[in-house]
Amino acid sequence: MDLSSDELNWVIERAIELKAMQHKGVIYEPLKNRVLGMIFEKSSTRTRVSFETGMIQLGGGAIFLSPRDTQLGRGEPIEDSARVLSRMVDVVMIRTFDHEDIECFAANSRVPVINALTDDYHPCQLLADIQTFVEHRGSIKGKTVAWIGDGNNMCQSYINAAQQFDFKLRIATPEGFEPKADIVAEAQDRVLLFTDPQEAVRGAHLVATDVWASMGQEDEQQQRKAKFRNYQVSRELLDLAASDVLFMHCLPAHRGEEVSLDLLDDPRAVVWDEAENRLHAQKALLEFLLCQED
Repeated sequence: MDLSSDELNWVIERAIELKAMQHKGVIYEPLKNRVLGMIFEKSSTRTRVSFETGMIQLGGGAIFLSPRDTQLGRGEPIEDSARVLSRMVDVVMIRTFDHEDIECFAANSRVPVINALTDDYHPCQLLADIQTFVEHRGSIKGKTVAWIGDGNNMCQSYINAAQQFDFKLRIATPEGFEPKADIVAEAQDRVLLFTDPQEAVRGAHLVATDVWASMGQEDEQQQRKAKFRNYQVSRELLDLAASDVLFMHCLPAHRGEEVSLDLLDDPRAVVWDEAENRLHAQKALLEFLLCQED
C-alpha cells in the first residue's frame, strides 16, 4: 500500500521483462556492489531462495540474518538494529511475526525495508500472484477473485491488492476466521464476505487458498481441520468458477487438506509459475527501490 497503483503495475510489467531476459540468458547487473540484508524470524524456502538468487542475478549480494546468529535474538531494540544495519546495507528484507516490528524497523531505517511476510500481510507473494495472472490472462482489473479458507495474512494482502489492482474479491471463511474487520472496511467497495465457498467461487476468474494453519498456529492444527473441512478447493469446486479460471496457492500445500490430492496437477493450477515468479517480481521490486535515478 506504500506504492501507487501505477508503480505496482510498473513492477509487474518489469517482472515479466526481467523474467524474459533471465530465460534468454541475458546478464543484467544493475545492483553491483549493493547488499540486501535478510532478517528471518520465520522459516522459509521460497522467500529466502528467491531474494538471495535475485540479488545474485542482479549483480549484488545478500546476507542471511537469523535471531540465533545476531543480537536481534538477544534483546537488542528493533530501533537500534535498524539504525545500525541500515548504515551497512542498501536494502533490508524482513520476515517476522508482529507487523508492528517491521513498521518500527522501517521508521528507523535509512534504506528501503521490504515486508517478506508478517502475521498481517504477505505483499511480495501478491506481486508474484498478479504477475502470474497477467502472464496467463492479461490484466486483472475488473476481474473476480475468490479466496477460500483462512482470513490470514495472504487473504489480507489480497484485500489490499483488490484496491491497488482494481478487482473484486470474494472471501469465504468459516465463522470466526474472517480477515480483520478494519482491513475489510478499508476495501468495502471491493470485498464481499461469505461462509459458503461454492457461492464465493461462482464466476471467479482466479481462485486462491492457503494452508489452514499458518506458521505459529501448529497447536491449532486439529481444531482447524475440523473447522475448515468444507473449505477444501477441489476440481469440482473450480468447475463452479469461470471457464477460464486459474488456481493459485502460495505453497507449501497440504494435499488432502486445503487442496484435494489431485488439484495441483489440474491444468487450471498455475502454482509452479506462481512460485517461480517470486524471483522475478522481487527482482523488479529491488530494481524499483534501488535504481530510481535510472
